[in-house]
Amino acid sequence: MVTERDAPDRRKVLTPSALNRLVRDLIEGALPMIWIEGEVCNLVRAGSGHWYFSLKDAAAEVRCAMFARENARIRFRPGNGARVLARARVSLYEPRGSFQLIVEHMEDAGEGALRRAFDELKAKLQAEGLFEPERKRALPAFPRRIGVITSATGAAVRDVLSVARRRFALTGIEVLPVLVQGPEAPLQIAAMLRRAARSNRYDILLVTRGGGSLEDLAAFNDEGVARAIMASPIPVVSAVGHEIDFSISDFVADLRAPTPSAAAELILPDGDGLARVLTQIEARMRHAWHRRMQNSVQRLDHAVNRLNTQRPQQRLAHCRERMQAQRQRLLRVLALRQERAAVQVAQLRIRLLSRHPSAQLEQLAGRKAELHRRLMSTWHHDDARRRQRLAELARALHAVSPLEVLKRGYAILFDEAGAVLRSAQGIAPGSQVRARLADGELALRVDGPDTRP
Repeated sequence: MVTERDAPDRRKVLTPSALNRLVRDLIEGALPMIWIEGEVCNLVRAGSGHWYFSLKDAAAEVRCAMFARENARIRFRPGNGARVLARARVSLYEPRGSFQLIVEHMEDAGEGALRRAFDELKAKLQAEGLFEPERKRALPAFPRRIGVITSATGAAVRDVLSVARRRFALTGIEVLPVLVQGPEAPLQIAAMLRRAARSNRYDILLVTRGGGSLEDLAAFNDEGVARAIMASPIPVVSAVGHEIDFSISDFVADLRAPTPSAAAELILPDGDGLARVLTQIEARMRHAWHRRMQNSVQRLDHAVNRLNTQRPQQRLAHCRERMQAQRQRLLRVLALRQERAAVQVAQLRIRLLSRHPSAQLEQLAGRKAELHRRLMSTWHHDDARRRQRLAELARALHAVSPLEVLKRGYAILFDEAGAVLRSAQGIAPGSQVRARLADGELALRVDGPDTRP
């Protein structure tokens, strides 16, 4: 029999769904997003794409659900027995009242530790300034020798060598073999970086390997390797993994390439492009030289035309004519003066004979002799001055005479009509030409024009 004391308070009675809802709200409000690590068991992949599983350790397990939208973003496929690290929020599944975790992110537990170590090292080196763009060095445009620090048997070295042969075979590629995976790999990579820097043989060092998981790339996320790259006096290029992979060496290196092949493309110049540029430069040089030759020929033709227009022989003949005219004029003046002197002498003689003064006659005879001497002296002085002027004009004309050019071994060619030949174009084989030399002319026959450039 139920007494009034045992009767429930109707205002405080909850339904199962209300109770589960209340508990869910309390749990979700009280607990933040958590990280949990455990072993996957009882994994079920539903047709809807959702995953249902449990995470357990040695003493307990907890139910989990990961919806299709979240599990589509993870990079690995967990299975039963896999140890994972998950980020989840604590909740309650109301229809069954079961406690569960709603997983929003999951990663392999080993990779998760590596990722945390990666993030911590990245933050540390970034705070020290190792990633600053100001310390990045420019790569040489035409490296003579490149040292490739990688596995001697991996696909990365084959890709680099293939691109190098195709792109610019003049650059020497030397493979510096190291381990790129495993506990000994970081020590070997750092030691090879230091050894290559001391050798002073290389213009660029390329640190590279193919793709893999975060654990496979761990050697390139090592602090020792990062500091060896920073300390290298030679520019360092890092090409580790695929395009989506980033390593600590990528951030520290002077240049990061997404793949080994892309690194070779970035480091080496484009040989085909350089060949095209050189061809263009050669064409421009040929054009400039041809234009310069044309200008020189035009100036030479202009000088020859001016020389022919001036015609020094005609000018020399004209000067001779002027000299002869001046000489004739001088002779006429002298003759006129002699006639006048003779007249004066005759007049004086008549006057003296009429007066018979012997003393005056002797005086006049002496004056006549003096006048004759002075007249002849004046004539000889003027003749010498004009001869000297004529000689100077003759020397000036002689200096620009084409005959002087012929004396130095040159010749002037004339065709059958007597016109000067200025080009070999249009001269038919068998044509008769004349070559004028310094001491005569030669009759020549043309065997064939030389058409070489």
